Amino acid sequence: MRTRIWPDRSTRSCGRGSGSSGAAYRRRSRSAWGHRGLESTRLMIKDDIERLVAGAVERAQGAGDVPAVAVPEVALERPQRPDHGDYASSLPLRLARAARMSPLALAEAIARHIDVAQAPAGALAAVEVAPPGFINFRLSPAWVAAQVDEILWQGAAFGDVPLGQGQRVQVEYVSANPVGPLHVGNGRGLALGDTLARVLAAAGCQVQREYLVNDAGTQTETFAATLYARYQQLFGRELDIPEGGYPGEYVVRLAEQLKAEHGDALLRPPGEPYPPELHDLGVAGMLEVIKEDLAAVGVDYDNWFSERSLYASSAYEKTMALLRERGCVAEREGAVWFVSSALGDEKDNVLVRSSGAPTYFASDVAYHYDKFFVRGFDRVINVWG
Repeated sequence: MRTRIWPDRSTRSCGRGSGSSGAAYRRRSRSAWGHRGLESTRLMIKDDIERLVAGAVERAQGAGDVPAVAVPEVALERPQRPDHGDYASSLPLRLARAARMSPLALAEAIARHIDVAQAPAGALAAVEVAPPGFINFRLSPAWVAAQVDEILWQGAAFGDVPLGQGQRVQVEYVSANPVGPLHVGNGRGLALGDTLARVLAAAGCQVQREYLVNDAGTQTETFAATLYARYQQLFGRELDIPEGGYPGEYVVRLAEQLKAEHGDALLRPPGEPYPPELHDLGVAGMLEVIKEDLAAVGVDYDNWFSERSLYASSAYEKTMALLRERGCVAEREGAVWFVSSALGDEKDNVLVRSSGAPTYFASDVAYHYDKFFVRGFDRVINVWG
């Protein structure tokens, strides 16, 4: 299982030569799509106390009680013994050597400058200094009890933080080819991707969950040919599924569904290939099966992106033109190659086969160009495997 994060939207040159939005199968709104008005509330008491300590050090240095030296990051921890308080700062112990003061004297100097009034109203019951140089904080029992009301009021948003600051993040996961049902292996990526999306949304990011529908290429063509063979068998034609086809019973069930809905309208004379619309009907049928499985485990995507839309919208052609303009392609052995070795990769990658058919790598390049430069995501996370 691999998770790839793409934060860089720059268009780099490959060092050779001169330096559309895809259609979606379905879009749905959800509460996680968009900033949910997260604010720093009194529930973030740990962060509030850390700011109090940092402010106290600054004031102590300004007053000459603490030397003006670099201060380590303020970090609170839970005391090992409950009678020492709810939170403790060991900053004096870490600052003592640079300040050339005893940790205990440092703790007392800093504690004198802690402005309890800047803490959430009624949150702090006491600020105490303890050997060998700790500053301990006790929360008010009444304030702690009042947080029950806060938890009930915030509901599912309890614990959300504004760290993402509205950053637009896309998480793409599963994206299994629509040629069969999901399997256990897909479930790992599903759990990781959806959990990650939920965490990012709770952290204040604008998160979009996306499923790439790989509906262009040889796999769906082979699936359509298999489906057409099963469909013909239902009308008494004796023939086998194509070599490398899909023998699962789910294909038979889908063929039966097509017969029930379309009768013999999809039949062609014996020996002729399947009608183009059967390909789309087959992909749509498998997507419905996949969506049912996802719904059963409570997973819902914001966007289903069609790979074929990259070609229909000319996004693929635009991306290829951009790569040529930046000197990132080379033609040899009758194929078109992406010179990824110029960017530090171990080898170059084929973009267009000698047959003229684009590779999955080519569509992935166009797909990620669409993510960053057409739809404008700040960060893209792909969960692979």
